[in-house]
Amino acid sequence: MRRVVVALVACLGLTLALAAPVGAAHTKWATAQSASAGGGMQALVKAAEAEGQLNVIALPPGWANYGAIEKAFTARYHIKITSDNPTGSSAQEIEALKTLKGQARDPDVVDVSNSFAVTAAKTGLLAPYKVAEWSTVPSTAKAANGDWYDDYGGFVAIGYTSKKVKNPPTSFKDLLKSTYHGMVGIDGTPTETGSAFAAVLAASLANGGSLTNIAPGVQYFHKLYSEGNFVPVEAGPSTAEDGTTPIVIWWDYLEEGTISSKLPSWKVVIPTDGHYAAFYTQAINKTAPHPAAARLWEEFLYSKTGQNLWLKGKAEPIELTALVKKGTVTKSALKALPPSPPVVLATAAQLAKDSTVLAHTWSVKVTS
Repeated sequence: MRRVVVALVACLGLTLALAAPVGAAHTKWATAQSASAGGGMQALVKAAEAEGQLNVIALPPGWANYGAIEKAFTARYHIKITSDNPTGSSAQEIEALKTLKGQARDPDVVDVSNSFAVTAAKTGLLAPYKVAEWSTVPSTAKAANGDWYDDYGGFVAIGYTSKKVKNPPTSFKDLLKSTYHGMVGIDGTPTETGSAFAAVLAASLANGGSLTNIAPGVQYFHKLYSEGNFVPVEAGPSTAEDGTTPIVIWWDYLEEGTISSKLPSWKVVIPTDGHYAAFYTQAINKTAPHPAAARLWEEFLYSKTGQNLWLKGKAEPIELTALVKKGTVTKSALKALPPSPPVVLATAAQLAKDSTVLAHTWSVKVTS
C-alpha cells in the first residue's frame, strides 16, 4: 500500500545512516519531560539538530497541511524528516511502535485518534512530555502526566461532487435514499482509522445514539450497506476523483484540503442530524530513536507557527482560543475556517468504550 540487490544495498545504507544516536545527550532527552528538564529550549534545539533526523508515520502531505508543516520544520532546524506509510491508520501507527522498537525506522512520534493514544499510554508505549505551551491546551484535551495531548480537529462532514450528485445530501438520513446507490464511502475500517470511527459515531448521534452509545451508528451503516449505498472501500481523494465514491463522509478540513483542491465541483456540508467533532492526538514514542528531535517537533507543532499552519489547512488547532486572545492568529486563515455548529467533545473514556463496542460489532453486523 504504501525492487533487488541494489534496493537491499540502499536499505542497508539507510539503516546505518539512521542509526539512533548514542551518548549522554541522547539518554537525557529520552527521559526529559519538558524542555526545561533537559536544559532549556536552546539545548533541545542543539541536541535535535545534532541528531538531524525525525521519523514520522501516517502523515499524508495534504492532511491538515502536514506537507507545509514538515517543510517549515526542516527549513528552520535542518532536520531531515522520514515519513513512513503516509496513508496508514492510527492502528498501524501504534503497531509500528511495537514491531519497530529498537530499529532505526521506529517512529519518533505519532498522530493518532485519541482512543489509540489512551491505549498506547496504558501499555507503556509513550513518553510523557509537556510542551512550553502546555497551559494553553485545555485540561480535557491532554493527559495530566503528558503522555498525550490533542492537536487539531474538525467536524465530520458529507462531501460530494456536484457533477454526479444532482440532489445534494444534507443529512445521514438523506444518504439512505435510493438515489445515492453505490455512492457513499468512509475512510477505511472504523476499528483501525480514526476518521472512519468518527463517521460511525456521527451516524450514531444522528440515529438516537450518544457519545457512549455507538451501536445505532453500526446499525445505520448496516442498513446503508444493505440498501447498496455504502461502498466498503478506503474512500478518499482518489476514489472521489475516479467516481468510486462520489460521496465521502470524512473530516471537513480533509474534504476541503485534499479533495476540493483537486475537484472544484466538490462540495462539503456538515450533516444536519449528526454533529460530531473531535481532535487528533500527539504523542512521543518511549523508545524514539531521535528523542530530542521528537520533542522539538512537538514544541514546533504547539508553537504559534505550527498552530497557524494547521489553521491554514482548515483544521482547528487546539490552541485557537489562546492564539486569538494573544493576537497571534493568522486572521486570513481564521476567516477561511469552515463555520461550525456547537458541539460537546467526547471524553477519552467515552471513546475507549465506543472503540471496544465497535471492535466486537463492525465486521459482524455491517458487511457480513
